Amino acid sequence: MERKNAWSKYTSEKDLKKVMSFGEDYRKFLSQCKTERECIDFFVEKAEAAGYLNLDQAIAKNKKLKAGDKVYAVNKGKMMAVFNIGSESLEKGLNILGAHIDSPRMDLKQNPLYEDTDIALLDTHYYGGIKKYQWVTIPLALHGVLVKKTGEVVKVNVGEDAGDPVFGISDLLIHLAADQMDKKGAKVVEGEDLNVIVGSIPGFDKKGEKEKESVKKNILKLLKEKYDIEEEDFISAEIEVVPAGEARDFGFDRSMILGYGHDDRVCAYPSFMAILNTTKKLEKTACALLVDKEEIGSVGATGMESKFFENTVAEIFNLMGDYSELKLRRALTNSKVLSSDVSAAFDPNYASAFEKNNAAYLGRGLVFNKYTGARGKSGSNDASAEYVGEIRSIMDKDQVFWQTAELGKVDQGGGGTIAYIMGNYNMQVIDSGVAVLSMHAPCEIISKVDLYEALLGYEAFIKYA
Repeated sequence: MERKNAWSKYTSEKDLKKVMSFGEDYRKFLSQCKTERECIDFFVEKAEAAGYLNLDQAIAKNKKLKAGDKVYAVNKGKMMAVFNIGSESLEKGLNILGAHIDSPRMDLKQNPLYEDTDIALLDTHYYGGIKKYQWVTIPLALHGVLVKKTGEVVKVNVGEDAGDPVFGISDLLIHLAADQMDKKGAKVVEGEDLNVIVGSIPGFDKKGEKEKESVKKNILKLLKEKYDIEEEDFISAEIEVVPAGEARDFGFDRSMILGYGHDDRVCAYPSFMAILNTTKKLEKTACALLVDKEEIGSVGATGMESKFFENTVAEIFNLMGDYSELKLRRALTNSKVLSSDVSAAFDPNYASAFEKNNAAYLGRGLVFNKYTGARGKSGSNDASAEYVGEIRSIMDKDQVFWQTAELGKVDQGGGGTIAYIMGNYNMQVIDSGVAVLSMHAPCEIISKVDLYEALLGYEAFIKYA
């Protein structure tokens, strides 16, 4: 069943302006926030400006929470939950919009800086699923934090401002690439070859002789002068190598956005904004849950597998004077979730990888995936037919344009999201999100109208679920 193109809904100048304006706000966010920490800093600033209270402050003051209160909690600077408390008891469940804010990239190793033939390089370890050959010969930036032994946190962001240098990974010239071109795609560029070039000026002694490892020493001198960074400080750093430059409007009609990190910030942003846009008092508590580490299995203290969300709901129960372990369990099992993650958009250049009747398409609105997984649905959450029916009704109430999809042909590959982890709490969960072209590439493409329909769909879910 073919779904209508969502642009048909926005034929007036006034309505079209809403789509384009929201798209421009998102484009700026995507350009500014290229790491999990940068996303959380952005969301915290917006939440506090909208009157949300830090839950840690509420706990410290033993503030009693009630219906209508708005709070947020941050976990280690890389995970966040935002709550708009409703009039119903939490025991009856929450309406949750869950998305992840990490994206495929390269991370600096703990001992990254070295010199080879008068070139200084940084050694990396790639993060998440990438085609490694896509990351060579493009301008790269360094984002992240470096923590000194004193506990001082130094923020790093080099390669984005017009006056900044950029970095990059070299590739073998075509004239000498006969052996390279015979390799399989997975081996054309290998993980240990993703070394970022950062400098090439050596130092010389008084006799004009080049000193040993003097290029590396010169880079360390520059780092010391600008950031007060010692080489050993890299050991306690989290520095991510990401594509440099702003996200851009894409296409003559500016209907799309090209940028790094659509997966999954294109779902995280409207999920968060849907909560902030909800100003009317709610019956059911609404939550935006923004998590880290999805690209490597949702593991660790800041991934969905952690107890952060469960513990945070328990703290809210306690501040409402209504905590019990049984009520917490009931709240979790009675919750409903849109696991907001991207879908692979049908690509006419690679049509053979898709099954057209069950593919997501650019411009046809919010995408729902009843199940994900690989091949025989391995590793998937599989939403119940009853919940899918409820979601259909919710979307249609607000005339949201939506579509359903699977991730390519059955035996072509596959993927997963945080949905199954939410399902482990016995929640009702379905995957939903925005279709993306060139997913997991350094630059991905989305449609502005799909982004806007996602916002409307998430707002409808908060109202009616």
